[in-house]
Amino acid sequence: MNEKLLKNDVKILVVGDLMVDHYLWGRCDRISPEAPVQIVDIYKENKTLGGAGNVINNLLAFGAKVGVLSVLGDDETGDFIRGRLSQKGVSDKDIFTQKGRVTSKKSRVIALHQQIVRVDRESKEDIDENIQDKIVERFKNIISSFDAVLLSDYGKGVLTDRLTKELIKIANENSKKVFVDPKGNDYSKYKGAFLITPNKKEASEATGIAIKDEDSLKKAGFKLKNELDLNYAVITLSEEGMAIFGKEMEKIPTVAREVYDVTGAGDTVLSAFGYAVSCGLSVIESAHFANSAAAVVVGKIGSATATLEEIKKYNHSLKSYESEDKIVTKEEILGILKNSEEKIVFTNGCFDILHVGHVKYLQKAKSLGDILIVGLNSDDSVRRLKGESRPINSFEDRAYVLSALGCVDFVVGFEEDTPYELIKAIKPDILVKGADYKDKEVVGSDIAKEVRLIDFVEGKSTTSIIEKVKKR
Repeated sequence: MNEKLLKNDVKILVVGDLMVDHYLWGRCDRISPEAPVQIVDIYKENKTLGGAGNVINNLLAFGAKVGVLSVLGDDETGDFIRGRLSQKGVSDKDIFTQKGRVTSKKSRVIALHQQIVRVDRESKEDIDENIQDKIVERFKNIISSFDAVLLSDYGKGVLTDRLTKELIKIANENSKKVFVDPKGNDYSKYKGAFLITPNKKEASEATGIAIKDEDSLKKAGFKLKNELDLNYAVITLSEEGMAIFGKEMEKIPTVAREVYDVTGAGDTVLSAFGYAVSCGLSVIESAHFANSAAAVVVGKIGSATATLEEIKKYNHSLKSYESEDKIVTKEEILGILKNSEEKIVFTNGCFDILHVGHVKYLQKAKSLGDILIVGLNSDDSVRRLKGESRPINSFEDRAYVLSALGCVDFVVGFEEDTPYELIKAIKPDILVKGADYKDKEVVGSDIAKEVRLIDFVEGKSTTSIIEKVKKR
């Protein structure tokens, strides 16, 4: 994972519609005698922050510091939101209260992992003009302390046409990027934002272009970008990934394997873009991060978040190669590692007869980083180092057995006596050798960022195994 994403000083302001996602979990195994409807026996219920609140949850999961500017009603749901934000360490000092307004609450009944029905309670009319004025003034006072602004528009009346335009204008005057998850058919109020993230259906409705192929997708994307004077338009394409429109269109395929619930996926994409760009990643790099974050979220039930650790583990889980696929040439490994942000660990050896000492050594090596590459001596190289009677097993056999280990990501052969040229090409973050190299020069130590020595299992070696066999 890109080390820039580990910054913990990013501060992002979320403006938009706060709401509560209320879940009623039940079992369903009978039909009502009163009407042809299902009877759901509720066994659990829970409430979470939804809408802009879910954007806040995602940002907090990434490690960002978060501010929120919004409006709530003077009701129990509004009180719940304030209390939950406080629990998460997010101040509600910039949340205004409008008397008589009904704070949005969406109640979902779920049985057997399926949503049966949803009940909404909310006010959707625009917030009062005087509160809009207060929001603008408050925004002017606090904008300088944030790295970016995220507008989470659910069409519930907070981000009015006038207010949205003023916020974007003020943000641009202060050189702060504005990221928008849009709503409705008229996107004119988002003009001048840095980036917007509609899905395919929303983009079709906003542009009047039915997105049904590559050509119509391109027309819709660039229409959004150009007419709204955006730096970037991003159209999420569900199972097809997402399309980014900058100077050109670039498509990124989805990495999601299982989709249980798309609730909140748009919030995750908005949060991920805002966070990653604020950390210093390019928009394309941020798109890959957002894609992975969304893949984690849609694999969960309900409005969910993805931590950096979950995203890292998910990305690594995608790289489940068959044994033959792990055995690669120097040229192939360089192609695989191109643009990789993962920590590369390299070790090498003959690994003639694989034994428990080898396995424990390799497992420890793997634990030091994300990708473990094993440089494997060719048969001729082993003969020069060990004598004409070695290797016992051919390169093909040794490589296959090594690649079958879960801790080994790739095996790369080399013909030379040392792997110096291979290390020079790969440029690993960590170079691993056995503890017997203490006080000795390790080949490639001038290239790797770090050299780590790992203890061998005492009494375990290929030579000792061969000698044992000879005695029998």
